Amino acid sequence: MVVNTSKENLCINKMVNKKKEIIFVEKDLIVPDAKPDILNTICTSGVVCLYKTELQDEKLRIDGNINTYIMYLADNSEDKVRGINTSLDFSENIDIPNAREEMNFKVDVKIKSIEARVINGRKISVKATLEVTVQVYSNEEIQIVNNIENDENIQILKEDLNVNSLVGVGETKIYTKETIPVQDVDNIAEILKVGMVVSDRDIKISYNKVLSKAEAQIKIMYLTEDNRICTVTGRVPLVGFIDIPNVAEGNICNTNYELKNIIIFPNPAEEHSINIEIETIVKCIVYEEKKINLIQDMYSPNYDLNFNQKQVNTMINTRQISDIKKIREKVNFEDIGTKSLIDVDVIPNLTIDRANTGAFDGELECNFTFVDGNMNVEQKRAKIPFDYLSQNLGENTNSNIEMFVTNQDFIVQDGGEINCNIDMQVVGKVSENRNINLIDEVNQEESNFSQDYSVIVYIVKPGDTLWNIAKKFRTTVDFIIRTNGIENPDKIDVGQKLYIPRYSKITI
Repeated sequence: MVVNTSKENLCINKMVNKKKEIIFVEKDLIVPDAKPDILNTICTSGVVCLYKTELQDEKLRIDGNINTYIMYLADNSEDKVRGINTSLDFSENIDIPNAREEMNFKVDVKIKSIEARVINGRKISVKATLEVTVQVYSNEEIQIVNNIENDENIQILKEDLNVNSLVGVGETKIYTKETIPVQDVDNIAEILKVGMVVSDRDIKISYNKVLSKAEAQIKIMYLTEDNRICTVTGRVPLVGFIDIPNVAEGNICNTNYELKNIIIFPNPAEEHSINIEIETIVKCIVYEEKKINLIQDMYSPNYDLNFNQKQVNTMINTRQISDIKKIREKVNFEDIGTKSLIDVDVIPNLTIDRANTGAFDGELECNFTFVDGNMNVEQKRAKIPFDYLSQNLGENTNSNIEMFVTNQDFIVQDGGEINCNIDMQVVGKVSENRNINLIDEVNQEESNFSQDYSVIVYIVKPGDTLWNIAKKFRTTVDFIIRTNGIENPDKIDVGQKLYIPRYSKITI
């Protein structure tokens, strides 16, 4: 006899693969005729742009470039410091096992290192190391049994779960054009160095739309016509609407910013400003956290139950993280003398601890640039370790946590000591991987099981639960609890004696 059930449709989400890959980009560059010969390189910086990211079966294709800025020491007596801007194009296929074209994915590409080596006075070899992080998600429509009708003869084991159910996917393109002013006395000769990070990320949900808000923090080092080296910083707003039907307040929004192109050049000298044009793609995956009371197992003391059962892996208990980490430390460079500090690049590197406790270890990689009165440039490096306590993560955890420097201040003291005041925004999401049981097609038949005893004394073994014991002896958890006076049904001890009388249905 078929047991009547009620069912619910659910679109579950799971992580298919998370992968990090290192790729290398190399190029030989000829110094333009208008530039002096190179004696030595001082520093090399770059900003990654992604033209295209495409998920295919078992692989990811990425095409992009690195806008590269090389600051060098010129081989003449007139211009000590000069700069070259070039583009390093790359195209890469990354193997992603189990990936399929229709799946959702997130790509993050960071520069691990970039350096320029002088081959001769007119030729440079540039090599960049990129770290590509890929996360691939799949969505599956499933049907779950959420209730058994006329279940008075059936014992049911349920579990409350918070499951991620896909609401929708969308993206938008943001084009922003801004100018960053410089001092009126500065007539810009050329750009020496550029750094950019997208921070202050936030979302707002309105009717069928997600408003994504962030800021591109841009730091530019430039050379003036009178051979001074200066730096300027600016914030460019990145704001756009993403159309996603049925999105609602309280949904979980997973957004990702892909920089497609950035153009930076000095405006005419009389304007005393730098032009910034940024093209960004914002991708958004929205989930609803559904609370379900999922049937995990069932049996009947009086009948034989037959049902189909399968396991499905999904993501549960997604939590969003938004925090500020403040670091106040000191570093010391005894040999800087009277040199002036003109720039500091700060790169956060974060590593999750192996115990999955939510405690993160990391370090700030700080690159200091000094200049003396003769415009001689020198770079020094320091690493500042830090820790960050997020929350207990537990086993089988997916963590996607990023840190962005939002504010930094460096105060040089006598003797070469530098006070480092750095604020970082911490954003991300944490979820758990979980196998859940799905039950279907429940049938009930007359049972041949006989109980030829009045009471059994059972000794609790490792791994036992009251549910398993009750199912084994065709009784109920309630019956065992009442018979043995158990106060906490979730706690029984190995070696504990349990009295299990023959089951008889109690009617009122």
